[in-house]
Amino acid sequence: MSLRIRLQRKGKKKQPFYSIVIANSNYPRDGKFIEQIGIYNPIPKPYIVEVNVDKAIYWLEQGAKPTNTVKSFLNRKGVGYKKHLLNGVKKLIFENC
Repeated sequence: MSLRIRLQRKGKKKQPFYSIVIANSNYPRDGKFIEQIGIYNPIPKPYIVEVNVDKAIYWLEQGAKPTNTVKSFLNRKGVGYKKHLLNGVKKLIFENC
């Protein structure tokens, strides 16, 4: 089972609203999903992105691959940096700091 972190479209016509979800890559875009980890609202300027960082890191460690758009959102929220630091703590690199 190949997991993806991707956007699921919601909202009305010409008023998109997206959920950031964990889903099997074989499922349709707006179909079944495993868990919702955030939202993206492109309408207001500046746009709104909210992500549960801990859940995102958990799913990335489980092997979920984000789409390009979601990857940029996660990087802006610092998920990649936090995951990098947590991996260093697990390896005891930061033991003497």
